[in-house]
Amino acid sequence: MGGPEAPAGRGRELRRRYTAADLGVFTREEARRFIPRGDGDPQDDVVLAWELLYRLEPELYDRLAGVERLHPGVVGWLPCGLDRIAEVGAGTGRLTMELVGRGRHVVAVEPALPLRRILRRKLEAAGHGDRARVIGGFFDQLPLPGDSADLVVACSAFTPSPGHGGEAGLAEMERVCRPDGRVAIIWPNNLDWLTARGYRHVSFPGPMSVKFDSYADAVELAEIFFPKAAGEVRRLGSRTVPFEVLGINPPRDLAFKVLAG
Repeated sequence: MGGPEAPAGRGRELRRRYTAADLGVFTREEARRFIPRGDGDPQDDVVLAWELLYRLEPELYDRLAGVERLHPGVVGWLPCGLDRIAEVGAGTGRLTMELVGRGRHVVAVEPALPLRRILRRKLEAAGHGDRARVIGGFFDQLPLPGDSADLVVACSAFTPSPGHGGEAGLAEMERVCRPDGRVAIIWPNNLDWLTARGYRHVSFPGPMSVKFDSYADAVELAEIFFPKAAGEVRRLGSRTVPFEVLGINPPRDLAFKVLAG
């Protein structure tokens, strides 16, 4: 299980930022999940490097997540007027801020404490501190009662890997969802895996780009997270970079299931 960004073949230069000496940042529970043998090398394991990013440089992660905006069709698809919404792997609020206006009560579950702190700060600044609750938890052990949410959603966090969801995580999301409610995986990295488990796929068309805060930010973040594209980002000379230039699928897809009533 991890934080909000499911590593999917990108950010491979990120692992150079950390060493095995940084593994001490993990809590005992995190260490049990991410380094079960008690050791690991983020310079050889990009997934481990992402977990360290969330805990050692959360503001850097937030800079990236903040510019990878979801397709407006994905946001528009989300149902409104709900009573309770549960988000899993909420990160720093890429989706959470959209959910607040769609439910009376929102609970955002995020494993990494530094990311939870940033999300709480954002919610308070936006005046949503009383409508959204941010708590710690992992996909396979959600600290939420069964049949308690009308919508259970994960955005760019769920993968088939047991460490970031898997069978146990999907079962937990469905346990928390009420009958006739929806479980939704936004920006999934393995649609075939989800469709084989009864999930329907929705995709929204149109060109999509990442709008960095500045050209300098585009170059800096590309060098860290999209090193193969950094040269092209420099050549473009723009703060707006198409997703295809960065070499990743744009956040235009979702998979969902309506639970039987």
